[in-house]
Amino acid sequence: MDPFEIKRNDLRPVLIANLVDAEGAIVALTGASLRFHMKKAGETAMKVDAAATITTEASGLVRYTWLSGDTDTHGDYEGEFEVTYSGGDPQTFPVNGYIPISILADLA
Repeated sequence: MDPFEIKRNDLRPVLIANLVDAEGAIVALTGASLRFHMKKAGETAMKVDAAATITTEASGLVRYTWLSGDTDTHGDYEGEFEVTYSGGDPQTFPVNGYIPISILADLA
């Protein structure tokens, strides 16, 4: 997966993903809730642990809209979406690895 890149302190573009299972099948998110987690690569402390949006339940399309402070420190990060299904069972995506996120230093 190509890294998602954003400049330091920018809040756009939003992070958009299609959630798929280990076989590549689309995950239906009907009745589920969603959170986005991000931490700096090699560290354990979470930089982001926030609610995310399910854009299209049937096709597994989700998004995270950056909040002030999310992108204030440049570096390489690992992200993931955590789904909690209507029955309370959690599942994390991507199922293998993380979403590579690069926050690039800006010139000003």
